[in-house]
Amino acid sequence: MTKLHVCRLLLASGICAAVVHFPEAAFAHVEGEAVSGFFSGLSHPIGGWDHILAMIAVGLWGALLGPPALWILPIAFPIAMAAGGMLGLFGIPLPWVEIGIAVSSIVLGLLILTNMRLSLAAAIPLVMIFALFHGHAHGTELSPRADAVLYSLGFVVATGLLHMLGIGIGAVDKLPMGRTALRALGGGVLLGGTYFLIGAFA
Repeated sequence: MTKLHVCRLLLASGICAAVVHFPEAAFAHVEGEAVSGFFSGLSHPIGGWDHILAMIAVGLWGALLGPPALWILPIAFPIAMAAGGMLGLFGIPLPWVEIGIAVSSIVLGLLILTNMRLSLAAAIPLVMIFALFHGHAHGTELSPRADAVLYSLGFVVATGLLHMLGIGIGAVDKLPMGRTALRALGGGVLLGGTYFLIGAFA
């Protein structure tokens, strides 16, 4: 394993710890009051596995595709997600949001499982469409007490951290049996998405 891959794994571990503990530490200082603004947005993507799986999967798939998709996809997703969030904030409806969120994990998991290498022209619109659904869900769930701008910034930052976590995990691709491990992770994302899809119809 090269130094670059070691650094990516260490980065993933650090991001995972930060994502888990930072919002918790911030919440400890609000003394029971509803958290609003940036910290509310920061915590929202990690509050549901439907969001976590898809956002990590974007990083994983980008890592499998390699540059330039490695960096372009984790940038394109938050941009489109912010647009979807604005739709939700302004009350503009987007049909089948929960289904779209579930399908995003199914498709991304399948792409990782099969090591599908789409062109950038196809990969970028695909992840951006999925991002619209995730962003809309965030926007519609904004607390009345929260600052919309800071809330949006928070969930975009959290999304970026989850993408980086996926990229870091993708470093195992260079290890013996690493590709097999990543395909297994893709299968897990696929199964998780299927579970969420069943729940969306329940």
